[in-house]
Amino acid sequence: MAIEAEIKNGEVHSADGSRQYSTFFVDGLFFGIEVLQVQEVLRYQEMTRVPLAPDVIEGLINLRGQIVTAVDMRRRLKLKPRPEGCMPMSMVVRSADGAVSLLVDEIGDVLEVRDETFERPPENLEGVARELIREVYKLKDRLLLTLDTEKTVDLGVAGGHAHKEGG
Repeated sequence: MAIEAEIKNGEVHSADGSRQYSTFFVDGLFFGIEVLQVQEVLRYQEMTRVPLAPDVIEGLINLRGQIVTAVDMRRRLKLKPRPEGCMPMSMVVRSADGAVSLLVDEIGDVLEVRDETFERPPENLEGVARELIREVYKLKDRLLLTLDTEKTVDLGVAGGHAHKEGG
C-alpha cells in the first residue's frame, strides 16, 4: 500500500495529517528534524579543528571521502557545555550547502506527530532559539521542538559568528 503524501514548504505531510521527525536530545531538550532531511546518524567521529572558525563549529569530519562541517548544537543553541567525558552523537543533515553534522547529546527515535498537536513557538522565546525553532508539538510526556534545518546550519543567524576568546 502506497503512503500518500504531499510536500508543503519543504515539509512532507502525509494524507492522514502527520509528519515524521528524527529526534535528538541536547541538554535535556527534545528536538526534531524532518526525517527526509537526515542523511544518517553516527557515533562520535574524530574531527579536524578549524582555526578561526566560528565557535559553534567543532571541526570537520571525513565521512567516506566527503568533508562535513560538525556544528556543536549546545553552542549553537547557547546552552551550557557538554559535561567532560561525554561524547556527542552526530546527526548528519542535508542542507542547501551540502551535508552538515549536528553534534547532539543523544539520538532519539523517528517520531510521527499529528498536525493537531502542533503549536507555534511561544512569543516569549528569545535569542537563537526564536530563530531556529519552527514548531512545537505537545506529546504525552514532553514537548518536541522542531528545528528549521537551513537556519540551524546557517551560522550567520543570531550571532553564529562568535569566536572563542584566547584560542
